[in-house]
Amino acid sequence: MRLPVWAQDVLLGLFIAVMQVQGTIVKPADVGSRPLDDVGHLGYILLILSGVVLAVRRRWPVAVFITAALASLVYYTVGFTDGPGSIGLFVALYTVTAYGDGRKAPVIAGVGITVLAAAWLAAAADIEPRAAIGWVFFRIAASVMAAALGETARSRHVIAAEAVERARQAERTREEEARSRVDAERLRIAREVHDTVAHAIAIINVQAGVTAYLLDKHPERVRETLVTIQETSAQALHEMRTVLSVLRDSRNGRAPHPGLGQVDALTAMARAAGLDIKLEVTSPSVALPSAVDHTAYRILQESITNVIRHVGPTRVTVALDYGPEILEVRVADDGGRDAPGDDGSGSHALASVAGTPNSGRADPGRGIVGMRERCGLLGGELTAGPTTSGGFEVKARLPLSPAATASL
Repeated sequence: MRLPVWAQDVLLGLFIAVMQVQGTIVKPADVGSRPLDDVGHLGYILLILSGVVLAVRRRWPVAVFITAALASLVYYTVGFTDGPGSIGLFVALYTVTAYGDGRKAPVIAGVGITVLAAAWLAAAADIEPRAAIGWVFFRIAASVMAAALGETARSRHVIAAEAVERARQAERTREEEARSRVDAERLRIAREVHDTVAHAIAIINVQAGVTAYLLDKHPERVRETLVTIQETSAQALHEMRTVLSVLRDSRNGRAPHPGLGQVDALTAMARAAGLDIKLEVTSPSVALPSAVDHTAYRILQESITNVIRHVGPTRVTVALDYGPEILEVRVADDGGRDAPGDDGSGSHALASVAGTPNSGRADPGRGIVGMRERCGLLGGELTAGPTTSGGFEVKARLPLSPAATASL
């Protein structure tokens, strides 16, 4: 069982006080020195004081050192016999540099040792025999050594504390990085689920409305809409399984993300939902980094989904411009149309199910925010807003440089 620090210091002070008194008594007295009981037992008082004061050395290191130094000055100036009466002073010097202010403590110790050395040498000017002056130099050297040991101990404590703090900071940094990676992965999965589910539900919703309309008037066309619903839901389920498989087993590799190679299938489903899609590729397609390819596909998917949900049957222009350093993606619609009469094609049902342009279309919502986040991850930019012709346009610029297209 380890004693509390204050109890250790109390025992140390009592031990040193007893040792200083006992050691001085058993030592033969110096020639011409005063006995300890002279001047009202002042010698005993000074030896006991310089030891007992160490009981509070950690709480007030400078005050303890000053007290021990004054006791030593008075002791040797009065002329008491030399002996182990400086042990308390050495411990006080060690304490002031080990536990004091790292900038002020060495200065205080240096000034104190200088004053003490001068006083000790002055008091020993007439010492006999002259060889006894060696004890004065011993006290000076021991004082310097005690201060140096204290400074060394303080430096080691500081270095150890800094190392512990660096370790804690590194641990906090690792935890923050882990949380950041988890948040980024959560956001990525949320975007994938949103894009997959929103697009599929929008198509299924429109086709379900068409099915309900055609069931009575054109039952022969119901099969086509049901097939579209089946294909759309199957694709959505496949993509959802891909995302969930990564969550269930981290050893599973991620399946390839959909890319612009599937743009024809995407536009075919959009046409089945009643959109008049025009695809424009302004330059020959080039091999794209996987992150850019997937992001471009998701932007097309989300933009087309928004048209289906907020506008309904209309003309949509999808433009892809493959530049040497930038891929530009643009999706623009002509705005809502008045619902036509029943022409046997089901377009009236599409219009009634999908609705017409509404005032909330300009609100970015989560879809446009998600597209903008995807572009930001690649160092690109995305703009979205109404056009002068009454439609809506989404335009994205995605850099193709490897440095900017880190894998999502």
